Amino acid sequence: MAENKTQQTGESVDAFLDSIEPPARRNESKDVCSMMQKLSGEPPRMWGASIVGFGRYHYRYETGREGDWMRVGFSPRKAALTLYIMGGFPRHEELMKKLGPHKTGSSCLYLKKLSDVDPK
Repeated sequence: MAENKTQQTGESVDAFLDSIEPPARRNESKDVCSMMQKLSGEPPRMWGASIVGFGRYHYRYETGREGDWMRVGFSPRKAALTLYIMGGFPRHEELMKKLGPHKTGSSCLYLKKLSDVDPK
């Protein structure tokens, strides 16, 4: 089986965050990094070139494919701030209704601007 394309690296999270443009996305990313670190109790680590992840778990599918991935993480994409929430959203429907403007994928939460959502 092939390894995951995106792996945890030893690159500097601070250097990555400092390189984000525009400044508004950089500031949002630093805020999200602080929140995720506090809530996860884990230090931030780079996964690939553009994902900041927290924690780690091992998974194995019925197909036999297995690997390691972050428990939570984010990537400051151009179109949206992308939050990776392993386990998805179905059990959080009521909470998601209170969040504010957002879109979701199977385990991704897409936010145009962090300031548009309820931080609580």
